[in-house]
Amino acid sequence: MPHDKQRRYDAGAPATAVELNHTVVHAADRRLSAEFIAAILGLEVGAPFGPFLPVDLGNGVTLDYYEKRDEPIQSQHYAFLVPDEHFDAMIGRLEAVGVTYFADPSHTEPGRINRLFGGRGAYFDDPSGHNMEIITRPYARP
Repeated sequence: MPHDKQRRYDAGAPATAVELNHTVVHAADRRLSAEFIAAILGLEVGAPFGPFLPVDLGNGVTLDYYEKRDEPIQSQHYAFLVPDEHFDAMIGRLEAVGVTYFADPSHTEPGRINRLFGGRGAYFDDPSGHNMEIITRPYARP
């Protein structure tokens, strides 16, 4: 929609009333990608729901994996806030399956983690090329 023709919307709902419920994650192989992230995060893959294969996260958000075999997958970034006491196990699972993790989003520091905002974090690719991130502290915004 052209900028000059955009409608102005009333900010009706307070920010605390709005929650992300689910998002679609495109994958070349929905089962492979859903099982991969579930295994790394220590979660389970749910029963298929139509064309989607869900992975439920702890805050009520669902990743709905959707298979797109005949089109290239546009890489997206997904960041997961994880308990500090589970971080080492997740890194261990990445190492066990031979997936390189990085301290930075550009993937220039292999096999290292970051310590941003007093926590720990790492980036890694999923089977469809999405840039996944695990962090133990949310990023502080100014």
